[in-house]
Amino acid sequence: MKIKRARKRYFVPLFSTADIAFLLLIFIMLVSIINYRKAVDIHYAQAQTAAKTSQENYNLEIWVDIEGNLYLNGENCNIETAEAGIIEAYTEAPDTRVHVIADRDTQFSQVHRVLEILQRLQYRQVSLVVKAP
Repeated sequence: MKIKRARKRYFVPLFSTADIAFLLLIFIMLVSIINYRKAVDIHYAQAQTAAKTSQENYNLEIWVDIEGNLYLNGENCNIETAEAGIIEAYTEAPDTRVHVIADRDTQFSQVHRVLEILQRLQYRQVSLVVKAP
């Protein structure tokens, strides 16, 4: 005699799927805002040799675009505001490294304005950012 087995039907609840999708959307939006870094669209200069700097310390970025406009951590500023930002960063953390990032077609006189400020402030931890060879 053959015994019939009753088939079990499994039920997957789909009531909370919309809630989970909504929570994932919020999570992705928050993570993308946290990792947001303002940058200026420039073409990096190339160098024969380049050394990597450590990411352990706070880095202050000064961007100089092709027209000579200055940006302090992605925010447009003038030369006086950049100097004040450098002083403020140094007083908060003396081991702050300044990265000068300039477009490859920028005139050196525009970059020299920033380097003069750093020289006047006797700032020692300065990096000129270039494209890796």
